[in-house]
Amino acid sequence: RPPPPPPAPPRAERRLTELLGERADLDRQERADEEAREDAETWLADWEETRAGLQAGIDSAQQAATTARELAVLRDPARQRLNAARLRDRLAGETRTAEEQARAARERALAAKQHWLDLKEQRLNGIAAELAAGLTDGEPCAVCGATEHPAPARKVAGHVDRETEERALADHQRADDHRAEAERRLGAVREALAAAGAEAGDGATEQLSRAVDELERQYAQARDAASALHAEQERLRRAEDEHELRITAQREAAVRAASRVGHRERLDREHAALEEELAQARGDAPSVAARAAQLERSVGLLTDAADTARAAEEAAQRLKEADARLADAAFRAGFDTPGAAAEALLDDAAHRELQRRLDAWQHEEAAVRAVLAEPETVAAAQQPPADLGSAQRAAEDADRRVREAASARGAADRRCAELDRLSARAAASVRRLGPLREEYERVARMAGLTAGTSADNERKMRLESYVLAARLEQVAAAATVRLHRMSSGRYTLVHSDDRTGRGRSGLGLHVVDAWTGRERDTATLSGGETFFASLALALGLADVVTDEAGGVRLDTLFIDEGFGSLDDQALDEVLDVLDSLRERDRSVGIVSHVGDLRRRIHAQLEVVKGRSGSELRRRGTR
Repeated sequence: RPPPPPPAPPRAERRLTELLGERADLDRQERADEEAREDAETWLADWEETRAGLQAGIDSAQQAATTARELAVLRDPARQRLNAARLRDRLAGETRTAEEQARAARERALAAKQHWLDLKEQRLNGIAAELAAGLTDGEPCAVCGATEHPAPARKVAGHVDRETEERALADHQRADDHRAEAERRLGAVREALAAAGAEAGDGATEQLSRAVDELERQYAQARDAASALHAEQERLRRAEDEHELRITAQREAAVRAASRVGHRERLDREHAALEEELAQARGDAPSVAARAAQLERSVGLLTDAADTARAAEEAAQRLKEADARLADAAFRAGFDTPGAAAEALLDDAAHRELQRRLDAWQHEEAAVRAVLAEPETVAAAQQPPADLGSAQRAAEDADRRVREAASARGAADRRCAELDRLSARAAASVRRLGPLREEYERVARMAGLTAGTSADNERKMRLESYVLAARLEQVAAAATVRLHRMSSGRYTLVHSDDRTGRGRSGLGLHVVDAWTGRERDTATLSGGETFFASLALALGLADVVTDEAGGVRLDTLFIDEGFGSLDDQALDEVLDVLDSLRERDRSVGIVSHVGDLRRRIHAQLEVVKGRSGSELRRRGTR
């Protein structure tokens, strides 16, 4: 609170005091303006460097945002390839397991069938004992009709009855069903492995995993750098506002300094006049200096209070402007209040979790849509409801057939009795032919298996075909390397031992289409695709022959025609593969009438017809 006012001084002293106060104010204002001017000059001297640094930060954040968008586009394909590679590795192990299980199931099925045939043969050998068990003294024999039975056959140890034979037959059928199921599982696993391998490519899982981790790291780094874009833009805007304020303050300080010069000169003149007047009349005051000092202290306190009030008012105004800018920034970011923006801020872990859940949901949605779009699912949804009347009529018809079957079974039982009587007559002949028949059946069974005519050889595969199939698998694997490149990663050749119609099996080839993920016959390929496959098989056969021949190379390869069915892109891919062979010191000769090959192949031998015969012309030096 200011001090109480002094006694009213004379006019001169009061004016002198006012002059001293005005001069003090001028001095204070001059010091303040000088400090403000020096501060503004110092700040403005670094303005260009400051603005360039802030703009560089904005440019860096914008570049990081662009990089983050580009990396985001690459993340999903990289993850899909990594998942396919992991599935490929897992399916490779499952394939080996399924092959072992299928081989074991086939062995068990063969053993069960052999056991059943052995038991059946033993039962036929001991059928006389079964017939003798039903003989009764005084009643005729069902085989010979005699009423006396002096020496009926006896069951020996290890006799096989009908129930034992039927159990062996049931075991054989179950083992055969298990074998078929194991082979079906093996085929499904192989198909899934081919699809996963086509999608994953040739890259190793660890390499793909490192690539995905590096991509994720770069994406997170770019996203973090891009998140600073808004803050950098806000800093630049505040710096520009500060720049305008500094320039305005500097200009205003210069104007005030110019106005103070004239004011100070007027005050000096008036002060000199008042000093002269006060020298003559001081009034009741002890001294003018004492009075001036007292007034100057009061003026200083009041001036400080006024400065403090102005500073408080300026601080309140700046706070209000800062709140307005904060609210505007929150509104532009999509929030109602700055508090809502602060509450919505997520840390990196929460953001990654939300992104992972979004990716999982999108992957699951794509899988469900793919299943719903399958033809089998669509066809099942379009099936009409079941007809209860037709089902009832079918049940009645089945009951009728059961009764007819029961009647037929009675007739069959009577025929079985007659057959049992006839079998006793044939038993003696069977025993005589038993050793020879056993040897014959063993040799015939082995001959039928090797020739592919036996019922046990379900695929009708000859022994030589079985041996050659192993070589064909090697040729298909070597051919796939070239075919995969010529078809832009679409086709893969695999060996197939499936039967075609009623023919034999063992040396078949199928192609796996990476676009559909399915395995199909090579006959479904187009003309150009068939040429791809044939060329790849020829090259694969050359590689296998080279490996089998102990390193002896096939240095020359001739290709006769086949290029006329290829488009420009396919022709370029085939020539790239052939160039890769030439780069390995192999000579590749092409016989063709296709005009494009004349422009693409520089080293040529051209056959030119003439009246006196044909002649060769050499073109190019390549």
